[in-house]
Amino acid sequence: MSIWWSLHLRREAASVPLARRLLLGAMDTAGVDPDVSFDLSVALTEACANAVEHGGGGAVAAAATAGAGVAGGSGNGAPAVTTAIVDSSGTIDSSDEMRNGPAGEVTGGYRVTAYLDGERCRIEVADTGPGFPARRVLRPTLPEPAPTAENGRGLRLIEQLADHVHFRNRPGHGAVVSFDKILKWREDALLRAM
Repeated sequence: MSIWWSLHLRREAASVPLARRLLLGAMDTAGVDPDVSFDLSVALTEACANAVEHGGGGAVAAAATAGAGVAGGSGNGAPAVTTAIVDSSGTIDSSDEMRNGPAGEVTGGYRVTAYLDGERCRIEVADTGPGFPARRVLRPTLPEPAPTAENGRGLRLIEQLADHVHFRNRPGHGAVVSFDKILKWREDALLRAM
């Protein structure tokens, strides 16, 4: 059995804890070890905070949001996935005006997708901004931030908490941070038993 979900969120600080809580809830329900859940939730928080802070100014193509609304499961026992735009109060907005800009594009938001499948959790955060600088996509390590810097550690933290991290650009459509981690299970894990 697999669990996967995807959210389209507004670029607002209040969207970050919503994504984190959904991930923690799914992992707790599935029976993922709390230490692994915590690591992934911190990495997700950093990726979402990056999307909120740096992810504006571009647009996501309608193809990236095809099927917004309720999507059926895969037919193999995987649960259905709800994709929605959620505002800072936690209200789901399914209106076409919110989801689609003049050319059928998602405006002012970012997408979080998580897959718990087998022994691995994979998370992807895609924004609508200008993307990563070419040096970040091509160079696997980040320069050390100044000791007094108030930011600049989020991507490095994601790299430390996840097993594999990939940074890429979608030309004209923003940046994507993908990361995964091998899961450990509690003794009473529901997914491990299936």
